Amino acid sequence: MIDQRPQPPKLFTVEEANTTLPLVRAIVSDLVRLAREVVERRQRLSLLSTGRDAQIRDFYSEELEQIEEELDKDSRRLQGYVEELRELGVEPKSATDGLVDFPTIIEGRMAYLCWKFGEPEIRFWHDVESGYRGRRPLPTHLMAGSCHQQGGESE
Repeated sequence: MIDQRPQPPKLFTVEEANTTLPLVRAIVSDLVRLAREVVERRQRLSLLSTGRDAQIRDFYSEELEQIEEELDKDSRRLQGYVEELRELGVEPKSATDGLVDFPTIIEGRMAYLCWKFGEPEIRFWHDVESGYRGRRPLPTHLMAGSCHQQGGESE
């Protein structure tokens, strides 16, 4: 019989998160690019559809249907990128901004190592409750080269 209980998240040290970062960066790069395109196309589609009677078939109906089908396909691709990140143990937070969190233990409690697309390495963290707005620089003893987090070991 397969154990169906939820598994605790993978916990990362700063060193492990930075080691995983090249793969995360590649996935997030694709995620950000596609997410921004999808948002832009959805906005254009919304503008084109505003005031149109969906029952009336005209010159643009077929084109609008094709755009909607492409958006659905791209939305499934976006979900695939999100799943890839989750399989690595990383929690995507914003596709368009490229925000991801790496679960960790800091100061004896659950927290997240916080990375944003474009940053060269993990430099920030935040409490579980505070999110991106509460992110702050990593304590010196947790920076690169020192991965002895208080109260936590990774799996």
